[in-house]
Amino acid sequence: MLLALDMGNTNITLGVFKHNELLFESRIATDPAKMADQYAVELLDIFRLYGIDAKGFEGAIISSVVPPLDHTIQSAVRKATGMMAMQVGPGTRTGMNILIDNPATLGADLLVGAVAAVKKYGAPCLVWDLGTATKVTVVDKNGAFRGGAIMPGVSTSLDSLITKASLLPRIRLQAPEKVVGTNTNNCMESGIVFGTAAMIEGMTARIEEELGYPVTVVGTGGLGRVVFVHCRRNIQMDDTLLLDGLRIIYEKNRKNA
Repeated sequence: MLLALDMGNTNITLGVFKHNELLFESRIATDPAKMADQYAVELLDIFRLYGIDAKGFEGAIISSVVPPLDHTIQSAVRKATGMMAMQVGPGTRTGMNILIDNPATLGADLLVGAVAAVKKYGAPCLVWDLGTATKVTVVDKNGAFRGGAIMPGVSTSLDSLITKASLLPRIRLQAPEKVVGTNTNNCMESGIVFGTAAMIEGMTARIEEELGYPVTVVGTGGLGRVVFVHCRRNIQMDDTLLLDGLRIIYEKNRKNA
């Protein structure tokens, strides 16, 4: 079995693969205050919950955008499984040509998502990832990573709005029945959900105009299901995109080791 972990600023998404089959997906909170032993206990608890033998792993792979926690998570994985995890970073074989100014600065999550999108849906493609930040990555018709854009995340924007505007209430992240709200809650719901959907549509159109050809649009991220269904163009929603990308990269590097 393979353990795959994608560590973001809010959550660590983990999955266990048996060959190419994802046995389960789970999440634990990203907490800089936790020690390696605490993360190891959480991993073992999750394995027990899903009936996974912690001694049955043949490998592990990590992508991270939280460098201060990298050593802690590596240690936790080793304690829980006995495996030293491969970490996605400069020098990792991905098979993708990276055309940004400094490839060494590319976020591991963006690279992993792009690799999976090309493998599963083909190039050219865009990957919209709605998490702590809203990110879009661009893969051109030659399968090369061209770059992208980063915007405040849906929850991040909503939290900032509530914090800065004292009269605005805390609301659930859901779409209202109409775009034109007739009360404060509906107005906020419309702005955050339909506004984000419109931004995705508009940015996608601008990227296609800049590239000069249409692209396949792939959507992922914890908040994607709330927003993508309200976009007026076809979006391939893929909740396990990054875990699949980690598996693909692990296999590529193991075969070339």
